[in-house]
Amino acid sequence: MDENRQETDIQPSDNTEKGGAFLDALNGVREQMTPEMFDEFITYSINQLKNNYMKDWQENEVSIQNKLNALKISFPNGTTNKEYSQTFDLNDEDFERVEFEGLEEIGLQWMKEEGINRFSIKGIPTVAGDYKLKMRCYYRGWMPGKNVLERVFHIAINPDPRSLWKSIPTPTDIEYYKADSATFFIPSQGEKALVVASQRGRSHGHEGKPRDDDFKMDYNPETEWYVLAVADGAGSAKYSREGSRIACETVVAHCKECLNSPDDFEEYIKIYKQDEESVDNRKYVGDNLWAIVGNAAFKAHRAIKEEASMHGAQLKDYATTLLLTICKKFDFGWFVASFWVGDGAICIYDKENNRINLMGTPDGGEYAGQTRFLTMPEIFSDAAALYGRLKFAIVNDFSGLFLMTDGVSDPMFETDANLNRVEMWNNLWEKLDKEVDLSNKNEQVQERLLGWLDFWSPGNHDDRTIAILY
Repeated sequence: MDENRQETDIQPSDNTEKGGAFLDALNGVREQMTPEMFDEFITYSINQLKNNYMKDWQENEVSIQNKLNALKISFPNGTTNKEYSQTFDLNDEDFERVEFEGLEEIGLQWMKEEGINRFSIKGIPTVAGDYKLKMRCYYRGWMPGKNVLERVFHIAINPDPRSLWKSIPTPTDIEYYKADSATFFIPSQGEKALVVASQRGRSHGHEGKPRDDDFKMDYNPETEWYVLAVADGAGSAKYSREGSRIACETVVAHCKECLNSPDDFEEYIKIYKQDEESVDNRKYVGDNLWAIVGNAAFKAHRAIKEEASMHGAQLKDYATTLLLTICKKFDFGWFVASFWVGDGAICIYDKENNRINLMGTPDGGEYAGQTRFLTMPEIFSDAAALYGRLKFAIVNDFSGLFLMTDGVSDPMFETDANLNRVEMWNNLWEKLDKEVDLSNKNEQVQERLLGWLDFWSPGNHDDRTIAILY
């Protein structure tokens, strides 16, 4: 033993009973050993304790890491510019706190929700791509110096489908150039206002092709007759944009001319109102209506045929549908008459009485997905069928008289059968009233309506035209 070495009992650093007992035991061991042996014992014991501690700690971390990896947590794919929300639970007492890395670059954030260890990832992703999210977990008993457990998740943010569509302006030097959009507005003339908007479809815009839809409107303040025409040129017909324009221009011009002196026609309408059950009264109105609306449609067919001949093209190259309506307010209510060839819709909508009057039916072709066109010769070969395309009605009032091409009716109603469901028209009216504001005070109604036509509907990217007398 080193004679110069002084032996001193190990003193407790506190007065706790447990600490004192431990040091008493340690001093007892010391008395049984030489100083050199005791030093070795201390070193050995500390190393053993450290090794056992590290082993237990590491095994505990592995166990908790396995629990973390086994948690049923997944993050579904998101879409840019679309709300993202995913909630998950960490139902284990071993997990006391979590953090996420990699959310900010996506445009997301995480937050603690109500409930034990319930979290959510929310936000609106801004950039498309494949991302890694790192969840860092602080387990029970964690302290600085210990590992923070991690789990990596993969999340894909898909681009907004709308951002994939190009909008290439239509070349102005093409034959039959037509602007990519158009609007028209007649302020209220004491009873109703009239607004129309037409927008080239995304499918055409993506390829720089022109708008095939068209419209023409007229109101005569002296006779108080409205004339409304909407047409949808067939996308497969190379000059259909001109066919739809000729159709609208021709039918409105003819109806306008006929209704400049409408006394006889109006007299028949008044007589019909007195006895709407009379077959003769109805026939008188129908025959006069045919001279106006029916002849207008035939003139349009002939005008398109002449244009095709002069251009050295076929009549089917100008294929177009036609929705035509004339209407006027009388003392006893509104008289509304229509002629309908093809798809789309014409409807008298009465919100107050929860009522609709569909002024015809979309007529398909021989096969599913087809429609009939004004340019088809067979449209005018069957007089009875042609006469059946004429519809007229007298209603007390209405919230809106609608004419729309299938670019609007297809996404809004999905099926032809739904055109007969008043609740579907209620939904459309609510959307328009909220997003467009169909009120006499809205001076920007035509711009708002045009903007509304840009609504997103997967799979529906056709030209869109809608006319509303409201």
